[in-house]
Amino acid sequence: MTDTESLVFVVDDDAQVRRSLVNLLRSVSMAVEALASTEEFLSYPRPNIPSCLVLDIRFPGTRQSGLDFHRQLTREGIKIPVVFVTGHGDVPMSACAMKSGAVDFLLKPVRERKLLEAIRIGLEKDRRRLDREQAMQALNAKFELLTPRERDVLGLLMLGLMNKQIAAELNLSEVMVKVHRGHIMHKMQAKTLVDLVRMSDAIQIAGLAPATMDSGV
Repeated sequence: MTDTESLVFVVDDDAQVRRSLVNLLRSVSMAVEALASTEEFLSYPRPNIPSCLVLDIRFPGTRQSGLDFHRQLTREGIKIPVVFVTGHGDVPMSACAMKSGAVDFLLKPVRERKLLEAIRIGLEKDRRRLDREQAMQALNAKFELLTPRERDVLGLLMLGLMNKQIAAELNLSEVMVKVHRGHIMHKMQAKTLVDLVRMSDAIQIAGLAPATMDSGV
């Protein structure tokens, strides 16, 4: 990943601060979008690329702090890493920010190297998240190709049952179980049973555990 394949958002009500941060980030070839309020950030079309949010703590004229906004993002499922930058921070505030999952909590005037390091950590964290989500989407797409009966067989395979036991459980012939098993391996693109177990574990963690109830061929 290069910096031009990512996007940094700067949300600060101070225009001078925004200009300074934009100049800094662009000087190291980072794509940046500077916004004056959290409302502008929420309405901005965010591309599906690694991103990081550089966020102020205080927004005069509003009751919502940067910490409040970070919690709102979490509630709404907006999973963007946050680097807090503020001129009004203290130890309890910093502890609260880090506990809520912030990448870093920096005081103004910010040391440029420290800020760039925190942003790059945030971008890498988001890149890994996107990679995981894309891998899970691909796995889910494979799982959706399975018929209800193949999901039954898969669920019993994951319980450690042998072909003969699965046949008895589902009232099938052992030959038919082997056929279903072959289809499952092909559709899931699993080379070995170990691969299939790993995929099934990931599916279960995502809440898409294979059905084990008799649902017909």
